[in-house]
Amino acid sequence: MKIHPLITTTEALADLCQRLSKADFITVDTEFMRENTYWPELCLVQVADTQEAAAIDPLAPGLDLKPLWDLLTDNEDVLKVFHAGGQDVEIVYNFTGRTPHPIFDTQIAMMAISQSEQIGYSNMVESWLGITVDKGARFTDWSRRPLTERQIEYAIGDVTHLSKIFSKILARLRKTGRGEWLDQEMEKLADPENYRNDPAEAWERIKAPSRNATVLGRLKAIAAWREVEAQDKNIPRGRIARDETLADIASHPPKVQADLAKVRGLSAGWKDNEIGRRLMQTLADTQPLTDAEMPARTPRGAPLGKEGALVADLLKLLLKIRSREIDVAARLLARSDDLELLAAGVRKNLPILEGWRYDVFGHDALDLVEGKMAFAVVDGKLKMTHVDDVIEDVPVDAPVDTPVGTNEAPGSEAAE
Repeated sequence: MKIHPLITTTEALADLCQRLSKADFITVDTEFMRENTYWPELCLVQVADTQEAAAIDPLAPGLDLKPLWDLLTDNEDVLKVFHAGGQDVEIVYNFTGRTPHPIFDTQIAMMAISQSEQIGYSNMVESWLGITVDKGARFTDWSRRPLTERQIEYAIGDVTHLSKIFSKILARLRKTGRGEWLDQEMEKLADPENYRNDPAEAWERIKAPSRNATVLGRLKAIAAWREVEAQDKNIPRGRIARDETLADIASHPPKVQADLAKVRGLSAGWKDNEIGRRLMQTLADTQPLTDAEMPARTPRGAPLGKEGALVADLLKLLLKIRSREIDVAARLLARSDDLELLAAGVRKNLPILEGWRYDVFGHDALDLVEGKMAFAVVDGKLKMTHVDDVIEDVPVDAPVDTPVGTNEAPGSEAAE
């Protein structure tokens, strides 16, 4: 594979992107800094196909990244391959308002062909290629110039190794027939809505202090205010105020600006400075949430009552068994929240009751909560089976508590 020198001119970038536009797929990675800023600072972009690879310097004077953005977001003929690419996609969206498409994430794909939940890049490289990645440059300050040859070599290695691994993963997916499982996951990763940062929705990421419409109205307003302040100053939102501080202010709003000096988590200077005045004005202008804006209540208990938590535990046990049986990461099959909702009686809008997830797991999960599934130990391994099948095999004089069924969960050993 040909490795190019660091690309620092628009002409060289345009030539590279023109060649890569003819590839079936390209691998992409980014290096960025975001510890001290609201917006991630893009410091390096690495790209490769099966023939060539290069690192691009976004900080180079006069470099126009448009050829790269066009390749990533407009060219539907080239598959863009990332590993754990959520933050990389976010950066592209921040620059362009668009996301790379079509897209493939090898970390997500690994969940469909193994029980690896979130395999790291270096572990994946060692597993597939037998190569130990040099981790010495992992904590590089990528914004500093000039970059050393070792840093550039390390960065390009991320996409050259990935190019070889992707082909192997793709072959495994085709062999298992699980490629279609990932279509929805990849579309979700590429959905621009996941990266749109609307200040009016920022409050939804904060643990609500109550369900009082007035309190939540304040939380919505001051969360949006914090988001705008952080964006304008390009500093992390937590540097303005932490989530728990906003929740406290929403529950116990200061009557006058001087009271801000008493709020835990705020500087005493807020009692008479401009940012404190803006916060007080925001509080003064707040309105209670409307009925339509109020967060939905999560169903709890019904129809399973106090046994719901135990049933959820059995569902999680079922998930572990099925994950092991078909060698798929449990996280790809189901989320704990969905299992708890199923145990609580919810039957609509659950991913585990739709599509391939229903076929390989959801159907049995539904049978479990309806008392049609049981657990049994077979050849020293915990298995799941339908109750009717178990009853046919149980001797007449067998103990009444064999096997363990869902209806006996509260006192069963399996529930422990």
